[in-house]
Amino acid sequence: MHIPDIKLAQVLDRFDQIAARMNATTDSDEIVQLGKDYAELKPIADGVRKLRDVRSEMEDLEGMMKDPEMAAMAKEEMQSLKDSLPALEKEVSLLLLPKDKDDNASIVLEIRAGTGGDEAAIFAGDLFSMYARYASLQGWKVEIESQADADMGGYKEIIASVSGAGAYGKMKFESGVHRVQRVPVTETQGRVHTSAATVAVLPEPEDVDIGFSMGDVRVDTMRASGAGGQHVNKTDSAVRMTHIPTGVVVVCDAKSQHMNRANAERLLKMKLYDMEKQRIDAERAEERAGQVGSGDRSERIRTYNYPQGRVTDHRIGLTLYNLDKIVAGDALSDVVDMLMAEDQAARLAQMEAG
Repeated sequence: MHIPDIKLAQVLDRFDQIAARMNATTDSDEIVQLGKDYAELKPIADGVRKLRDVRSEMEDLEGMMKDPEMAAMAKEEMQSLKDSLPALEKEVSLLLLPKDKDDNASIVLEIRAGTGGDEAAIFAGDLFSMYARYASLQGWKVEIESQADADMGGYKEIIASVSGAGAYGKMKFESGVHRVQRVPVTETQGRVHTSAATVAVLPEPEDVDIGFSMGDVRVDTMRASGAGGQHVNKTDSAVRMTHIPTGVVVVCDAKSQHMNRANAERLLKMKLYDMEKQRIDAERAEERAGQVGSGDRSERIRTYNYPQGRVTDHRIGLTLYNLDKIVAGDALSDVVDMLMAEDQAARLAQMEAG
């Protein structure tokens, strides 16, 4: 894919403008925003410079090839650059792809047991452990916002914040229905059962105006869930917020009511933002055909088959036979990286076709 020189020049001009403005401004808010823009654009600018240098060198070599004494060496170097050029142009094309503005955002991860009773709840617990380990390997911070424990282990529902740069960009393809096929611990006759859990990944946007007003919210306090006995919470510290216009409800049940209020308001804003994002994605569904991130959370996206030790992601036809390492979180990147690459390839093909 040939990228026009004028487009490369525009990228470098934009990068130079940001760098110059960073050295000129004294406004703290602007400095923070410019710092983010600079960090995001720098790898793109570096790739563009590398591509321009190669093109410039090829032009010089064309001139050298007219010199009989330099022609042989210049021809050899020219061939080497021509061989490396397609991969370099593809690399820069990927860098130039429009970014999802939420890719660097932290997220809220929601996991709920689906069909399968106790086994579904145990599987929901396995998924949370998998994501918690993966987050740790990425250097992200995980905090549980609320959880509903199941009698046989695992969770009926668990909601957690995952904070760290790039969390949404890597986790956004996890939204959907995850299916497990295995012999449940509750099964006495050794039969394989199929159960499911749903995963939702919500981005935490910065400074987004969604027309939110606490005047549209009903706030209720209640007793938080506890372990029972001396550990049970005897104060109404849990907070439930209901957004009256949409009916969206969030609950936070940590020990501090003050913290629960702040977290519940944050989660509510995120859910409302996510609703708007889902609406926009639905409108663009035809444009997004063939892309991995459809955003449809009713879609069965992955099967974890324990008898065969395999994990299959149905969206890209990927099957891996290292189930134990994936479920442990240590090899989840094997799946995530392939999903990101497939999405990039689909968007690049669309850009070339358009």
